Amino acid sequence: MLNIVQGRGDGVGQALVEHPRIKGITFTGSTRVGRAIGRSAGERLVKCSLELGGKNPTLVFADAPRDGLIDTLVRSAFQNSGQICLCGSRILIERSVYPEIRDALVDAAKRLQPGDPLDASTTLGPMVSQAHFDKVMSCIQRARDEGGRVLCGGERFQLDGEIVNGWFIQPTIIESLGPDCATNREEIFGPVVTLQAFDSDDEALAIANASDYGLAASVWTDSLSRAQRMASDIDCGIVWINTWLKRDLRTPFGGMKQSGAGREGGMEAMRFFTEPKNVCFGVD
Repeated sequence: MLNIVQGRGDGVGQALVEHPRIKGITFTGSTRVGRAIGRSAGERLVKCSLELGGKNPTLVFADAPRDGLIDTLVRSAFQNSGQICLCGSRILIERSVYPEIRDALVDAAKRLQPGDPLDASTTLGPMVSQAHFDKVMSCIQRARDEGGRVLCGGERFQLDGEIVNGWFIQPTIIESLGPDCATNREEIFGPVVTLQAFDSDDEALAIANASDYGLAASVWTDSLSRAQRMASDIDCGIVWINTWLKRDLRTPFGGMKQSGAGREGGMEAMRFFTEPKNVCFGVD
């Protein structure tokens, strides 16, 4: 039986989390709320699976296959206006190809078409609410204050017609910020990405792991050995090689560090939503 109960988190959500007949909790949302749910679940000793935020790195090496590369990078950055926990919001580019990839990304981002989500020609939608619009715009200003250089975007889209007052933000690409600034450490959840250059595999790995989050990453390279090493050493639950957002629902899904605890999908989901029991008969 499926029972859908609608309401706000501080009312209905809290009541569900604390109800004594609830035997397990799975939650997708912010790290802040996930921590609160985890505490409540811990008090009652009920199972809890948390899929939380991300600050996902995209690693582009000089030998990355070029066919479809830029289109996929732009999609991974700006699909659903960046409001997907799996979006690649930190794009790391090997220095020797940094100008080439940077300029191609900027050109492609500028071609995204904002508009009515019901219009088939629209390729960039709005923020989910005015509050979130204000939050993302403040993050862009913070990036400027930190010394970031806005290569494109950074402003509100002014549109006409029925969506004249829509919460549309231009796809924004920022460079000149290091891995320790707030812009590169805190989840923005909007059409905002940063670019960082690296000179070696070790540096790329260090920048990729310079985050409190560990949800997903994508690695673009023609070297199988490099791909295997990066997949092994990047601290995240999902690594895509020369692709993005390909998922088989039978495989484990979830993150590390502040991106959550537990896994969903396939047998992982079966284990979470069932309770094992040992029944033993004594035979004389």
